[in-house]
Amino acid sequence: MFSPEALKKRRTELNISQAEMARQLDITRQSYFTWESGKTKPNGQNIERLADILGVSTSYFESEYKIVETYLRLNTVNREKVEDYAEELLTVQEESNVIQLYSIKVIDDIELSAGFGESVYDESEFVEVFSDIDYSYDIATWIRGDSMEPVYVSGEVALIREGSFDYDGAVYAVVWNERAYIKKVYLEEDGYRLVSINPDYPDMFASAEDNPRIVGKIIGHFMPVVRG
Repeated sequence: MFSPEALKKRRTELNISQAEMARQLDITRQSYFTWESGKTKPNGQNIERLADILGVSTSYFESEYKIVETYLRLNTVNREKVEDYAEELLTVQEESNVIQLYSIKVIDDIELSAGFGESVYDESEFVEVFSDIDYSYDIATWIRGDSMEPVYVSGEVALIREGSFDYDGAVYAVVWNERAYIKKVYLEEDGYRLVSINPDYPDMFASAEDNPRIVGKIIGHFMPVVRG
């Protein structure tokens, strides 16, 4: 890979200005500047011309040049030390790049419907899934259906913070007529209006006579990284 740092370093060592380099290369100063700034890189022919002007080999401009040059000057024993150390550094780097996963227990037999609703059971089974974000929540359950797309996608986990109705337009988990829903909720005089994000789905009205219950507000949602 072409190294703009190596180009600038060598030019500076020889006390050659960018304008003089551009003149010898028969290009504009701006074009030359883009090479040193890393915005563009010279083609093979121009790399050969740079090497000729600066008195170096074409490999000098490769970003790995300094490492390779130093390595080749080492004796066998020291080369082995370098190789061992490089392996240690690589191992540490790979370990530091491991993504930490956080366990989330999802209610597996109650699905918040993003469609027509699912039955609600008093006793629940849980399944363990994992996220790369450490969420703070009270209840986690599945989203099924497409009425809340494109924001809430079927197969995602919905995270609920338990509580009562807060304000119009927030997304809540609602239990109504023994079915559980995830909807935008609006308080009406005699009940709740449940609104889908997907315009293909009509609004629903949960009458106060049916005792609809706000389980809590949806405070997050994600597609599991791994399912246990």
